[in-house]
Amino acid sequence: MGGETPNIARLGPAFEDSAARLGATPGQAMVAAALTVLLVGALIAAPAGAVACLVVGVQALFLLAAAWRLLLMGLSARPPRQGADPGTWPRYTVLCALHDEAEVLPQLVERLSQIDYPPERLEGFLVLEADDEATIAAARATPRPQWLRLLLVPEGHPRTKPRALNHALALSTGDLVTIYDAEDDPDPLQLREAARRFADDPGLGAVQAPLRIRRKHKTAEPSPFVDRQFAAEYAALFEVVLPGMAALGLPFPLGGTSNHLRAQALREVGGWDGFNVTEDADLGFRLWRAGWRSGVIARPTYETPPGGVRAWLPQRTRWLKGFMQTWGVHTRRPSELGWRGFASLGVTLGMSLLSALAHAPAIAWLVSALMLAVTAKVSPATPAMAIGVLCTGAVSAWIVTWVGARRANIPYGPFDMLAAPAYWSMLTLAFVHAVWRLATEPHAWDKTPHLPDRPAVIEDTAAPATGRRAA
Repeated sequence: MGGETPNIARLGPAFEDSAARLGATPGQAMVAAALTVLLVGALIAAPAGAVACLVVGVQALFLLAAAWRLLLMGLSARPPRQGADPGTWPRYTVLCALHDEAEVLPQLVERLSQIDYPPERLEGFLVLEADDEATIAAARATPRPQWLRLLLVPEGHPRTKPRALNHALALSTGDLVTIYDAEDDPDPLQLREAARRFADDPGLGAVQAPLRIRRKHKTAEPSPFVDRQFAAEYAALFEVVLPGMAALGLPFPLGGTSNHLRAQALREVGGWDGFNVTEDADLGFRLWRAGWRSGVIARPTYETPPGGVRAWLPQRTRWLKGFMQTWGVHTRRPSELGWRGFASLGVTLGMSLLSALAHAPAIAWLVSALMLAVTAKVSPATPAMAIGVLCTGAVSAWIVTWVGARRANIPYGPFDMLAAPAYWSMLTLAFVHAVWRLATEPHAWDKTPHLPDRPAVIEDTAAPATGRRAA
């Protein structure tokens, strides 16, 4: 299939609804200017009152965020609804967009081969860049099930995962579509559960499977701090936040993998935005604007963590840059989201960006105030209300993460809780990087390196013993 060139001219949202359009619209610029004038005017006219209002507003926002987390924790306790088997299993398309993944590709194919779904109703594409010779060679050398084929994507701009997926979508024939990444290990029955949910609910455009982080085998460069915090963060998101939002019937940003889509809905919104580096987050809200709902399913996909900070930082930078792109796209015409959709955009992407910006400064301010107080042997001048708000936010985050970790069956104890603020502070570094990358290379894709999750092998390279001692 490498010789076929899919027609993707009709795929991808229109320029005005895409991250391809850079800069603010006139409406966005007017709102930003009005807010700036209002803030500057208030600071000039009544500086003390303006600062007090800002502090109270920020504190109220943090308290609302804490209450929101606890609400979602309660709503997510009920497991996802299970539908009945459809009369005929729908045709399913499995897409895996890969780049520079020669080493991990055989492991992925082995795992995809375990999918329990009628093979005559399956089609799959390993979507590879045409000049990625190493990955192409690995794919051709790896035995594959008959339903899994290669699709070579011609060179073009932007060189992103969603652009590659749009090429595959143009050739796919499935009623349902799912996405897997190179390091994924999906539950073999995941497709069947998703197909039941779609058959049971005609208004459902997408369902998200929970992503669970695990590393079966030790690596040459262990990174326990990042691995444990990353796994706990995923548990809070996929076991608590997204199921809670689905229970409320609200849109949410889809995960980058293991989201299952109704092909009709996907084509209706134009496929993926090839210029958005978090095309998954964007797609969840574009489906909502088109009248489709999103849900969750129970059968998970397991992934390995990115590794140390050197791998984590580019990945998180890309995520935050994509959140900025998605926020910018969907606030161009916020009325199309409706008040519920816009509120959901705010409590997901908006709060993610705001908290990433605020974590390190808030923690640094609190620590420095306490250290100065201890050094001077006086009570800290930090207002008790401010400390209370920060502690309330931290405790609510710990509780929600602990609940998510229990549901995902991963460890999360007191030491992890005490270490969490250090991890949260790293998000501010990623936020600063994301702002810079958005300004300089808005559509560049910072790829996360993947390695096979396999046991270490001890090689005996010693020369055979000789001479008297061998005898």
